[in-house]
This record gives sequence, structure tokens and C-alpha cells, in this order.
Amino acid sequence: MNRFNNKIVLITGATSGIGEAAAYAFAQEGATVIVNGRRDERGEQVVARIRDNGGRAEFIRADVSRESEVEAMVSEIVSRHGRLDVAFNNAGIEGKMGDRTDQQSQDDYRENVDVNIGGVLWSMKHELQAMLKSGGGAIVNTASIFSQIGMPGMSLYSASKHAVVGLTRTASIEYAKDNIRINAVSPGGVETEMFVRAAGTPDENSEGRQFFTNFHPMGRISQPEEQAAAVLFLASDDASFVNGANLAVDSGWSIS
Repeated sequence: MNRFNNKIVLITGATSGIGEAAAYAFAQEGATVIVNGRRDERGEQVVARIRDNGGRAEFIRADVSRESEVEAMVSEIVSRHGRLDVAFNNAGIEGKMGDRTDQQSQDDYRENVDVNIGGVLWSMKHELQAMLKSGGGAIVNTASIFSQIGMPGMSLYSASKHAVVGLTRTASIEYAKDNIRINAVSPGGVETEMFVRAAGTPDENSEGRQFFTNFHPMGRISQPEEQAAAVLFLASDDASFVNGANLAVDSGWSIS
């Protein structure tokens, strides 16, 4: 049985990686998927693939670091479909990695804060307003393994993902009685464009890739589809009593 039949699902950062995998997965389970990103061509390709497989999808371009664009995007969704049932706030950046804390700049700070924190905050603000009007919904935010642990050279990224968990936990309590559940997923290493930039491709088998792989007790990097499966669980009625959780999908890295 399709868990998301006739549901309207927004996915930010859906033009690659976990967001793209989630877009396909939600569509396969009956949802109308709103694909969001900043790359028009790539967004339309994701939509076309969903439609070619019999699914329903639309692309709306918006920069989630800009509240006005997020507000316009959610307003357009509600105008077209009458409501918003599920939101997966996945858009994010890694920023500049490798510099220690004393080497961080104002520009590095603003980039991480505006996208990783602001993008989740503005998205939740307007998604929540839509869900309150329609009687409820479910929100999942992408945090990170680095919302639970530290890593040298990643102070700003880690701080921003800790903030995502803080936003998730606070909002989950605020809206629990409004039939809105809010949770987070914290991936470990995932085969995405972001991970390749940090560690290299599988074929390269670089020192960076081996470094990150060795942190995973299962001895491998996850696939985007494995992360998407966790997102769909949290967004579904299967998780009807799960609220304010930060689900680690990291093969046990965060507890090892």
C-alpha cells in the first residue's frame, strides 16, 4: 500500500543526493512531489524522471536562504494544491572544510548560517503556517552526524547542524498538539556530490574517502536511497508517535 497517496510533499534541495532520492521514493508511494532547488535544468530532469515512471511532480525554483522566496514557494504550492501535507527540508551546504576555528571568516559564517540554519527556519515557518490552516502534517529536517559529534575543520558546519536539531526539537514541542510532527534525520557519510567534494569518488579510493569510511562500523558509505527510506518512515503514519527525534542513519558512527 502506498503510504503517501494524494499527499502533497515539498522537498528542498531535491536536485541531487538525498533530496533527489527522496523525491523518487515519495513519488513511488503516491505523492505529488514538489521538487525544489536552485538548478532549474537539474530540477526539471528530476521531475521528468518521476513523470516518466508514472508519478506526479513539479519543480519550483527557490533559494531557501531567502525568506521571501520560501514564502512565495509555499504560497504557490497552496495555491495550486490547496494544502501542504509533508515537507522534507533537505537543502544545505558543507561550506569550507578543513580550516580550524580560529581561521573561520565572516563570509564562511554567513554562508553556513544563511543556508543551513536560515533555510530550515524559513522553510519551517511557512510550511507550518500552511499546515496549521489545513489541519496538520509532517516535517523532516536534514541534520547530520555532525549534529551529534565534532570533527576538526568542520566547526561552522557542525554548529549549523546542531542548530537544525535545536530548531527541530523546539518546534516539535510547540506544534505537537496541532497534529504536526517534526523530526530530523542525521546521515553519516552518503554517496552524494557533497561527499565526493569532501572525500573523492569511489574509484579514486582516496585517503579522505578511507578516512571517512573507517568511521562507519559497517565499513562503507551509505547510498542516498538508504537515507530516503528513513525520511519516508519519519514522514509517514508508521511514525505517528515519533516527534522531536533526531534519527541517526550512520551505521553506528555516532555511538562508536
